[in-house]
Amino acid sequence: MALLAEWHKIAYNEKMDKGQLQKLWNDYFLIEKAIYEKLLSNPDEKVEGTVKELAERYEVDIMTMTAFLDGINDSLVNKNPIDTMEEDTPVNLIFDKELLYKNMVDAKADWLYELPMWDDIFDEEKKKKLYLEQKKSGTVRREGKKIGRNDPCPCGSGKKYKQCCGKNA
Repeated sequence: MALLAEWHKIAYNEKMDKGQLQKLWNDYFLIEKAIYEKLLSNPDEKVEGTVKELAERYEVDIMTMTAFLDGINDSLVNKNPIDTMEEDTPVNLIFDKELLYKNMVDAKADWLYELPMWDDIFDEEKKKKLYLEQKKSGTVRREGKKIGRNDPCPCGSGKKYKQCCGKNA
């Protein structure tokens, strides 16, 4: 079984106790943060190796490295074959800095996009610009007829707009 499928069986196990699952993710997020701190401390380093070699380099187990590779894959210059990778599959952690920052914002991972290492990569103005670009990219604008106060709310609640989403508008 490919490593990613194995990781998904563990991380999205519906039979696992909610407390155990929450602990698994909390532990993972702490490890993820530590790996990003190392990566962002030297953002131009070309980090490459097998899944096993990178796990050893960052002192994590294979499943944790698999999860990390899955998370960072969309931010890489050249994506890794995460769906089919095994311990001996060559992978890389060569990321696009702007894309990684935006993806962290998109994931609402403030513990990552607020890491102090970003201050050495982008100035405050650039970080703000990237943050706003990412936030605006997810905004859907409806053109056309304005919603009236007594119209049904577009959120689908069944209430009038003025009693629902329009209450604070």
